[in-house]
Amino acid sequence: MKSAKFDGEKISVIQTQKPLLDSQGAIIKVLGCGLCGSDLVKIKHKDKTAILGHEVVGIIDEINVFDDKFKKGDIVSLTHHYPCFECDFCKNESYSMCRTFKSSNIYPCGFSEFIKIDKNHLQYTVYKMNTDLKEDEMAFLEPLACVIRAIRRSGLVYNNDNSKKSALVVGLGSIGLLMLKALKAFGAETFGFDISSNRTDLAKKHGFSFREDKKFDIVFLCAGSSKSLETALNLVIDGGKIVVFSSIEKDDIGFNNNEIYYRELSIIASYSPSVEDIKLSSELLNSKKIDVKNISTYYNLDNLACAVDDSLNNRVFKAYIKI
Repeated sequence: MKSAKFDGEKISVIQTQKPLLDSQGAIIKVLGCGLCGSDLVKIKHKDKTAILGHEVVGIIDEINVFDDKFKKGDIVSLTHHYPCFECDFCKNESYSMCRTFKSSNIYPCGFSEFIKIDKNHLQYTVYKMNTDLKEDEMAFLEPLACVIRAIRRSGLVYNNDNSKKSALVVGLGSIGLLMLKALKAFGAETFGFDISSNRTDLAKKHGFSFREDKKFDIVFLCAGSSKSLETALNLVIDGGKIVVFSSIEKDDIGFNNNEIYYRELSIIASYSPSVEDIKLSSELLNSKKIDVKNISTYYNLDNLACAVDDSLNNRVFKAYIKI
């Protein structure tokens, strides 16, 4: 079968053995996989250990976990990590810090014709998808779950009245646009900011704008630029919250400590989803309460390197790799 490989310098598509179902789990025939910003960061940093591709959509090809939840032929979307639920991190609901979470993954990678997942993936991270959705829409299960996690960590609760809370998303790439849509589904008063006119114009087409005369209760930092830190500080209310949902290019730059102290700001980080976030993501996608149509550009697997290059150079908004 075909599978992508990154050696720290270049991406290639190689021929390798189809994984064997030699333990409890399933083999997924991959239909496609979204290209995540975290994949791009690993490529930029020349991480030769990186397992690329985790926004997977596929068909269950083989399964040996016999219950009523899944069967051969089901169209599913899935995420790549699950926690142990027993360690101190899990008991404190910091699931993405769990060592099992960090070590669990799909095999060999999401950009493959077939992948192997284990029984815990099936129990916690795999969901049958509404077949009225296009493949690239289904692939938003994992990124939307990450976004939901960030929103819930900010204190907003789904199906509660959040209408008196104002939220600003700084950085309107694909994840920022997804954040806007999710915040709207949570019922918050939602705005977006970006220095790119192309991105702000796209956000306007989806119904989101920016108000220069307003400061915001919660600012979600979705931009990978150190300049966005000052923007967040300037636009959050005193006593407000900034949710850090992106890395930046310089490790030695951070928020001004005195600003945090004298203004009593809360700086919160959010990295990756819990099992409950994945479940809510599947419900919002399958019910079409969050619309992710016409966001992705399709590439085939042999053109993965081109998709990466186009993404790194902002020629496309979001790449989906058709396998």
